[in-house]
Amino acid sequence: MVIFALLLVAGIAAPFLLYPVFVMKVLCFALFACAFNLLLGFGGLLSFGHAAYFGSASYVSAYAAKTWGLSPELSILAGTATAAVLGLAFGSLAIRRQGIYFAMVTLAFAQMIFFFSLQAPFTGGEDGIQGVPRNDLFGFVPIDDHLATYWMVLVIFFAGILFIYRVVHSPFGQVLKAIRENEPRAISLGYRVNRYKLTVFVLSATLAGLAGATKAFVFQLASLTDVHWTMSGEVVLMTLLGGMGTVFGPIAGAAVIVTMQNYLATFGAWVTIIQGTIFVIAVMLFREGIVGVIQKWVKKPL
Repeated sequence: MVIFALLLVAGIAAPFLLYPVFVMKVLCFALFACAFNLLLGFGGLLSFGHAAYFGSASYVSAYAAKTWGLSPELSILAGTATAAVLGLAFGSLAIRRQGIYFAMVTLAFAQMIFFFSLQAPFTGGEDGIQGVPRNDLFGFVPIDDHLATYWMVLVIFFAGILFIYRVVHSPFGQVLKAIRENEPRAISLGYRVNRYKLTVFVLSATLAGLAGATKAFVFQLASLTDVHWTMSGEVVLMTLLGGMGTVFGPIAGAAVIVTMQNYLATFGAWVTIIQGTIFVIAVMLFREGIVGVIQKWVKKPL
């Protein structure tokens, strides 16, 4: 719990030391990476299509706020629920395959969502949904400025991380680890493996949707970038760089990647080359990821 306390202190101080929108972007992508890590790091399932849930929730949340005039919490719930439904539908089919076949099925579903987002009339096509209004939270709490929005994002981030921490350290989480390590043995012990896989898939998709729906209010925008396959690749990079199978690793990975994207933007297309170089170096020198190496040093689970 000491780490959570330090994170909370850092989160409270961050908007006064850094640009609030930048910190909110880090928090949204950190939650997204943690959601993905729940599936890959603890469930052992590699998805190449998590942008489908992140982006679809972003679109629905933005549309609900702009067109229907819903308050932020209801808009975010609508987006998160959409991601959960998609996760249930896609996960029910995807878990019937394993390994690279599972990954390719998730990628195919994500591409379906991308082309739907491109063609559907309510998404705005290549323009996306712009100018998403920050209506009053709960109908009476104004969040029209960046600092007020930041506190909402911080609460959502911590709620998501605490939920993931609880799931990982629950009996359900222990069964997930057993399935990840030795699925045939878990089956022989009587566990209904596919049910556990589907449950963690839906949980991961739902939390990814929560991150995407929140991000729509941070930037007041939902665009094709949110559902593009490169977004799925970025979250994989964040998770591996920070430390797959650790609770706090994806947060560190997301912070590093988002910081590079923002502060190295002047390099243009070279940013991706710099990211790739850093990723290769990290894989060569820190095979367990940033937090994974620290975990190895302190000999305590992080």
